[in-house]
Amino acid sequence: MTMNYYNVGKIVATHGLKGEVKVAITTDFPEDRFAEGSRLYLGPNRQEVTVKAGRPFKQFWLVTFNEIPGIDEAEKVKGQELVVSEEDQGELPDGVYYYRDLLGCTVVDDEKGEKIGELTDIEAPGANDIWEITEENGKKFWIPYIPDVVKSVDIEQKVVRVQLMEGLR
Repeated sequence: MTMNYYNVGKIVATHGLKGEVKVAITTDFPEDRFAEGSRLYLGPNRQEVTVKAGRPFKQFWLVTFNEIPGIDEAEKVKGQELVVSEEDQGELPDGVYYYRDLLGCTVVDDEKGEKIGELTDIEAPGANDIWEITEENGKKFWIPYIPDVVKSVDIEQKVVRVQLMEGLR
């Protein structure tokens, strides 16, 4: 079985002399990914590293790894991507999905049972995500990911059932 890896951040700089690095995050779960004891993989060779400590810092996270004890080792990993393996991701709570699982889902009108289009993009502008739906004719529109609109998500069948409010389309 092929192991899949998913990007969680990029090391952009060193911080201090004790091996701490500044990470630009690309994960929705930094408090889980950069928690003490978390296993991540570094760079193109997928070097396994274990988080010693992590903390938010401005729009970044400052992270130390057991395998990177000082500034000299930290300098060598600057610019490298950090990834998590699929097996280390853990279960998501109900109603929370990975973007990769949602993209490409068929969007169906919950009342009529008719196909509306395909979920083609996701943005996170604020309080809730918004999903881009592309219709068969190529026309695109956005819907908010809220219970009034998104009625059900079936990742196994790749189907999202929605109830469109007036003016969304």
